[in-house]
Amino acid sequence: MNRATLLSRESFVELTARARAQALLDPGTFRELAGPFDGLTSPWLARQGVVPQGDDGVVVAKGRIDGQPAVVMAIEGAFQGGSLGEVGGAKISGALELAADDNRNGVPTRAVILFETGGVRLQEANLGLASIAEIHAGIVDLRRYQPVIGVIAGQVGCFGGMSIAAALCSALVVTREARLGLNGPAVIEQEAGIGEYDSRDRPFIWGLTGGEQRFATGLADRFVDDDTAEVRNVVADLVAQPPTPTPAADGPRSEQYVHYQQCIAAYVAGDAAHQPDPAMVRRYLGERK
Repeated sequence: MNRATLLSRESFVELTARARAQALLDPGTFRELAGPFDGLTSPWLARQGVVPQGDDGVVVAKGRIDGQPAVVMAIEGAFQGGSLGEVGGAKISGALELAADDNRNGVPTRAVILFETGGVRLQEANLGLASIAEIHAGIVDLRRYQPVIGVIAGQVGCFGGMSIAAALCSALVVTREARLGLNGPAVIEQEAGIGEYDSRDRPFIWGLTGGEQRFATGLADRFVDDDTAEVRNVVADLVAQPPTPTPAADGPRSEQYVHYQQCIAAYVAGDAAHQPDPAMVRRYLGERK
């Protein structure tokens, strides 16, 4: 890639959540719902000495993508690590429910979720977990009618219960800078020790949970450069696809649980005593041809 090409690109990773949502929607169609001036702040953060944010770190916008009705939900990783609590989670689950209702009423609304999150907000504990469970249900409901596309760009990645939400999407788009895992590196190191997982070893972490590895092992569907135009084009292509069949061998990953159970069983029987490396993961999960 030459220098001129690099300089002409606009980084998607460096955009705020609101700017990412605007970049995906057709020009002039962005309309934010439950925005910062509606005052939907978390009632719990101030009690613990944390300054709340007007939109609770979640941007929900309706508009169009290539002329088709769409809703984009973007999580702001710069606010509380993109963690989800009662308000932010309700904004996403509510948007998914309304999109499903649109489809039942003859309006083919698609959905895009921009993940940039460490999962549940610790200050809100069970309330956040309940919200994330509602997001899971909303994705499964909506994807029967229209594609639900997930995007993980960076810099926070996607972890915790929201990694399950990403896995439930009809299709998942990742960049090289993305990371996807059920538990974050610091959590694994804290619970299992630095010998199991060194959270400061960046090559090791990206080698196991980075976007390129997740794409290679089939846990993500599209691998894109950090370029706003490219991300937008890939998302536009995916939301134009028909709903993903379910159940089917080529359907959502959540319907392929037998395959993943077999992968885990093979690993436990063969190499569970050894720390996995990227090559081992590709061997057990299978590598994209």
